[in-house]
Amino acid sequence: MLTARQALPRRSTELGLLALAAGFTVFAYILASLGRTASIPANVGPFLVALLILLLAAHIATRRLAPHASPVLLPLAAFLNGLGYVFIARLDSHLAGLQAAWTAFGVMAYVVTLFAIRRTQLLERYRYLIALAGIVLLLLPLAPHVGQNINGARLWVRLGGLTFQPVELAKICLAVFFASYLVEKRDLLATPTSRIGNLLVPDPRPFGPVLLMWGLSMLVMTAERDVGFSLLIFVLFVACLWISTGRAAYLGVGLVLFVIGALAASRLFSHVHDRITVWLNPWPHADTIGYQAVQALYAMGSGGLAGTGLGLGRPQLIPVVASDYIFAAIGEELGLLGTTLVIFAFVLLVGTGLRIALRSRSDFSKLLAAGIATILGFQAFFIMAGVVRLLPVTGVTLPFVAYGGSSLLANYVLLGLLVRISDEENTPVPV
Repeated sequence: MLTARQALPRRSTELGLLALAAGFTVFAYILASLGRTASIPANVGPFLVALLILLLAAHIATRRLAPHASPVLLPLAAFLNGLGYVFIARLDSHLAGLQAAWTAFGVMAYVVTLFAIRRTQLLERYRYLIALAGIVLLLLPLAPHVGQNINGARLWVRLGGLTFQPVELAKICLAVFFASYLVEKRDLLATPTSRIGNLLVPDPRPFGPVLLMWGLSMLVMTAERDVGFSLLIFVLFVACLWISTGRAAYLGVGLVLFVIGALAASRLFSHVHDRITVWLNPWPHADTIGYQAVQALYAMGSGGLAGTGLGLGRPQLIPVVASDYIFAAIGEELGLLGTTLVIFAFVLLVGTGLRIALRSRSDFSKLLAAGIATILGFQAFFIMAGVVRLLPVTGVTLPFVAYGGSSLLANYVLLGLLVRISDEENTPVPV
C-alpha cells in the first residue's frame, strides 16, 4: 500500500515511459515513411501532437482518478498500440485513418471507465444484469437484418454505416460475471458435498450457469461459425474456474469438452475444416486456401534476425495483413528481434495483471484481474501461434496492435478495469 506522496513517483515513472513509447512510435513512423518513399512524412508534426495529446489525456486521467495504479500498464498498451498503428499506416492509409479514430475512442473509453467505475465492487452487485448484457451482445450477430457474415463467420453487426463485433464487448461482461459468480460458488465447486455411492463429488447445482456459458461458447462456434472467440470465452471460464477452486481436474474436463465441440465444428463447417487443413500442411494449398498462411511464413522467414527494415518489406502480399496477420508483417520488417519485443511486451502486460491479481484485497478483484490477464494473454497467444502455425488461425485480433475498432475499444476498457484494480490494491486504508 502506498501513501499519496509515494504514489507521485509512480505517475512520474508512467509519464517517462509514455514519453519513450511516443518517441519510439514517431521514430518508427518516420523510418517506415523513409523506407517506403525515401522522404520524411509531411504530417509528422501533427501526428506527434495528436499522439502526445492522447497519451497526456490518458496519463492525466490516471493521475487524477487512479493515482496509486501500476505505472507500466498504460505505457505498455501505448507502445503496442503505437507499433500497430505504424504498420497499419505503412500498409493502408485508409485503415490508418480509421485506426487513429478508434484509438482516440479507445483512450476515451479508458478515461470513462476510470471515471465511471470508482470501485470494482460495484460491478459485483450487478453481475446478473451484466451477464444478461454479455449474452445479448454474444447473440446479437445472429439477429436478422443487423448480423453480417464476413469471411465465413457471423460475428459482425451493422447499424447504419457502423460495423462492429459485439463479442469483443461481451467478453468484458462475461469476465465480470465469471469472477463474481465463481467467488460466490467457490466452496460448492471446490469441496465435494454430494455422494455417488462411496464417492464424494461437487454439488452439481452450481453448474447451471457454467453449462450455460459452455453452451454459449459452442453456439458461437456453430451458429456464428467462429472458433477464435468461442475458444477465448471458454478458456476464460475454465481459467477462472481453476483459479477460484484450485482443482486442476477442471482444466482437463474443459479441454475435453472444447475438443469435442471443435471436432464437431470442423466436420460441420467448411471454413473451420479449411483452417485445420492449412494448419496441418499449407503447402499443397499454397495457391488456394493456404495462400495467406504460406505468404506469412515467407514473410517471417525473409525477416531473419533483424528484419528487412521498416517500409522495405512486402507484407502487403499477405491478404488481410493489417488485422489477422499483422504479426507476420512485424516479423518481416523487424525480424526476430521485433517479434520478440512484441512478445516480451505482452508477457510484461499479462505478468503485471497477474501480479495485481495476487495482491488484490478482495476475492472478486483478484479473479477479475486474473480474468483480464487471461483474456489479453490468450488472445495474443492464439493469433501469434496461428501465424507461426503452432495452432490453427483463430481469427481473433492481436490486442492493441491489429486493426479493429471493436477490439481496440474493448481492450482499453479492460485496461481501465485493470488500472482501477491496481489503484484499489495500493490505495492506503483509512485507519
